[in-house]
Amino acid sequence: MAQCADGRCAIIGPEMLDTSREQTPAPTEEPRGCLFALSQPPLMIFLSVIGLLLLMASVHDLFLL
Repeated sequence: MAQCADGRCAIIGPEMLDTSREQTPAPTEEPRGCLFALSQPPLMIFLSVIGLLLLMASVHDLFLL
């Protein structure tokens, strides 16, 4: 099957159209929730930096202005 648009043609074979899987994925034992997300180091570093910036801004507002 060929699809042409604006003078460009692409041939799509049947192996490219097959999106079925041979095996179904294994079900997870437990759904992962908020506590799993908070245990990830990059997220905790990001939240710590945001918290530190908020703390610095509040200290600046309270004591220096």
